[in-house]
Order: sequence, then C-alpha cells, then structure tokens
Amino acid sequence: MSTHTPTPAPPLYTPHGGQLPRMALVRQHFDTTRIPDIRAAVAAGFRQHAPGTIEPGMRVAITAGSRGIANIAGIIAAVADEVRLLGAEPFVIAAMGSHGGATAEGQREVLQSYGVTEDQVGCPVVTTTEVVPLGETDAGVTAYTNRIAHEADAIILLNRVKPHTILTGELGSGLMKIAAVGLGNPMGADSIHHMGLQQHVIPVARLVLQRAPIKLGVAIVENSLDQTWKIETIPTAAIEEADKRLLREARALLPNIPFDPLDLLIVDQIGKNFAGTGMDPNVIGMHRRIGGPPQREIGCIVACDLSDESHGNASGVGMADVITEQLRAKIDWHATYTNGLTANNFGGVKLPVACASARAAVLLAMKPYNAESIRVVRVRNTAQLDEMWVSQALLAEIASRPSLEQIGDLQEVNF
Repeated sequence: MSTHTPTPAPPLYTPHGGQLPRMALVRQHFDTTRIPDIRAAVAAGFRQHAPGTIEPGMRVAITAGSRGIANIAGIIAAVADEVRLLGAEPFVIAAMGSHGGATAEGQREVLQSYGVTEDQVGCPVVTTTEVVPLGETDAGVTAYTNRIAHEADAIILLNRVKPHTILTGELGSGLMKIAAVGLGNPMGADSIHHMGLQQHVIPVARLVLQRAPIKLGVAIVENSLDQTWKIETIPTAAIEEADKRLLREARALLPNIPFDPLDLLIVDQIGKNFAGTGMDPNVIGMHRRIGGPPQREIGCIVACDLSDESHGNASGVGMADVITEQLRAKIDWHATYTNGLTANNFGGVKLPVACASARAAVLLAMKPYNAESIRVVRVRNTAQLDEMWVSQALLAEIASRPSLEQIGDLQEVNF
C-alpha cells in the first residue's frame, strides 16, 4: 500500500500586498445601571416569596448552568445564605444539558472555572448526568430531570434571561430553558434538541415545573456591559410569564455592532462564556446559526482565538469563515461534537479555513477589498461591545451616532 505525505500549503496570495487597514478605537456608550448590592437584592426577593415555600429541614437544589454569568458565584452564595436563614439545607446542582463534555467531571470543571466551588458558594456542589423521566408532552417528547435535584425537597431555578442563539420570538435563555434543557442533562438536552428546541422547550418546561419539586426561580438580567442589572425572585406559577417579560427587557439591553453592512468582522475570542455558540447570532446574524434571510450583512468573519473558559468546546466555530491555527489547536473535538450535535448544530462544528496567524487570517479575508476602503470592525468578543476597532471607511458614520465616540487615532492594528 502506498503512503501519501501531504504537501504543506503555500503562502496565501494577498493582492493588496499584505497591507492591513488602519483602524481607530471607538467607544459605544450604554446604560451602565447595575445592582450595587447583590446580597441585598437576593434577600429582598426571598423575603417576599420564599417564606412558606422554602421550609425548615428541606434539602434545596440550586441550579448552576454553563454560561459566563457575571457575579454568578456571589449570586449563588447569596441564594444559599437565604436558604439557610429559612432553616433549609442548600446545595448547588449542575444544570447544563450536554455541556462539559456530557460528563459529571467535565461539568464540575466548568463550574469551577466560574468560581462555583464549595468554598466560594458556601455549600456542596454536586454534578451528575443521571436523570429520571417525568412523562411525555402531548407531542410525545419525554421530559427528563436531574436525578439528584429531583430527589431533593425543593429546586430553585437560577439562570440568566437573555436572547438565545436559536430560540426566537418570546423564547430565550432563562428559567424555562434551564428547567427543560439544563436540568435534563445530556439525555434530556439531546431529546429536546432532536425533536426541535423551538417547538418543544416550553411544553417540556411546563411538564418539569408541574412534576419536579421546583419551588422558586431566581432570574438574572445583565446590562449591555455584562453587569448584573436585575435579580428577581419568582414564584413557580409566575416563571413562564416572567421569562417573557424579562426577555423583552434583556433584548432592549443587548449590545450590538452599530455598523451594517460590514465587509469584515474580526472577533478576537469566541467561547461558551460569551455565547452558547461561541459568537452570539443575535450580534452576527441569526441566519449564520439557523439559516434563512440574512438579518445583517457581514461579508466575512475571522475568529482568532478560543477562550480558556470554554475548555476546548468550540461549538459554533463553523459560523466563522476563517480561523487561526491557534484556535484550531485549542479545540476539544469530543466536547465540541457532543455539544454541537446534541444541539443539532452540524454547521456549527464544521472547521473553517485555518491560517497560521491572526494577521494571515485577516489578510486572507481582505482579498476582495482595498485596505483604504474596506469596512472592518474588530471586537474582543460578541458579548463585550463597549469598545471596538473601526476602519477608516466607517469613521464618517460616527458623527451622526450620539452613542459612539472615537477615542483613538487611526493606526495599523497589531495582531
């Protein structure tokens, strides 16, 4: 049998002579209102809704997901404190579907990376992939829930409410989704995504709310700078409507890129701590995740790196057009495939063209354009959009945007 040794790819041709566009740093001004005292906010909600619901002697499971939620360890610690003040025994339960490589140890590592440890939150942190079936919806979808949480006397659903990377309309990430998908562990997440998340998340969540010992919800909304803007404690019967109301508030606060069309978007880091799909489709265009007519025009997306907080999970990398070898080398394909295929996101786990460096990736993406006229934005990630680098061709638009301020001179940006 003959063997074949691959020939190294030749340097990529760049008709513009390797010249990068000059760019200036621009600041985008947002509402910076945030909660000054997290413990006080949690305590106020519990005083209103927890007495008579959380009772002395109860074992109470508090959910913790896999998203990068601001102040998450402090919020969980405050909830645990309030549970203890009511005479109950709190513990944290991982509720992240198939994330963390769909293993209990992997999910523990994800929580540890966010500071959710026994020392930090003041109560045990438990992970398991075991589930119990709760029954079927009218459409025949089985609802599952975490076995250890189900065996507790009470579950407190704790999650951030924000627009989702798949769900549209009145649906998003929030308490209903963590009930249906997060607590469902890998089996539940796979089941509901296979049947269709958009169609089935609410019926499954309703069944979980009816048959699991869910006693309260703690919903978090963040401002445009990913700071804690609201914490609301919600009785079980009000969770579905609260999710819809808070999603409207979260959508109004969602940061975005204020230029359209773009020839090129450069994203320094993608990752699960920024969005479930590494880059938020609400920012780059939902069509890159679920197809359909483009919501915004971005000719090419270059992703330069994968965050350490992702633990190698690069689900969503396929929404980029060009990446770096540095990013590719960090991908844990088991974790990526497990998450991406559970979410029925085959396109999101495809590998884009990979270049030796970020500079080479940007130059490749620029091939159809001139360095002086190309419309380029460079961001740290799709969650933190308060500052961004903007090419010369876009600077003329800033004068008509009161929310934008140029804070740096034009220069060639280093990669």
